[in-house]
Amino acid sequence: MPAGSGTIPRTVRSDTGPGLSVQAIDATSSVTTLTYEALRRAIMQMPIYDDGVDLRIDERRLADDLGVSRTPIRQAIVRLEQEGLLRTIPRVGTFVVRKTKREILDLITVWAALESMAARLACERAGEADVASLRTLFATFDGGRLAADIDEYSEANLEFHRRIIELSGSELLQRTIDGLLVHMQAVRRRTIRENERFAHSIVDHLQIIEALEQRDPDVAERLVRDHALKLARHVDQQVHYLGESDRADVADGAEVG
Repeated sequence: MPAGSGTIPRTVRSDTGPGLSVQAIDATSSVTTLTYEALRRAIMQMPIYDDGVDLRIDERRLADDLGVSRTPIRQAIVRLEQEGLLRTIPRVGTFVVRKTKREILDLITVWAALESMAARLACERAGEADVASLRTLFATFDGGRLAADIDEYSEANLEFHRRIIELSGSELLQRTIDGLLVHMQAVRRRTIRENERFAHSIVDHLQIIEALEQRDPDVAERLVRDHALKLARHVDQQVHYLGESDRADVADGAEVG
């Protein structure tokens, strides 16, 4: 995957309240690259769609937290704006982008197509141990523990979907889907608790794993696609906290921080 994706290291939260948390960088490599990677990882961990989250990017605080000057911060911001993760509003500030409901539905639909193809490829390319590792993600979540440890299950859920993409063995597919990952993760973190979706989620996951174990690409592809489209239906019918237009998104961002 491109820089900034993959396993997310632990971060150190500043004392400025909920919002962006960054990890101090190791200056043995390019400061510009490491600053970009640290900021992108932090955005990936943000609860972007939670109520009251601070979406504002504070250049000075980021420079202090990362131990760098503001120049690499600004360079990282430009790059993340090009990726569509940040947005600068003149005379207001820079904010993490919060997608509208229509954009999220479009994003999930594209994700469903890409991840379902990844599942098909994984049936053909993934090793036995790699497929078996998917089952271990959920081995400890019996009915009672699943309800009690939603946060832990949520992270296992995200890791499951990341691994399916990786098991495709397609670097192009991984690079393509990486641009969708930030908002897919944020939406999944928020919605997994809604209407006890976690209980249905784990059933779907185990069926997907079985199809991968059986090396049945048609079934694996269908199950993964249907699983993602269930999320789209939930967002369309049950989610009312997403903005309906870019204007609403800008207003939300401008009010925080």
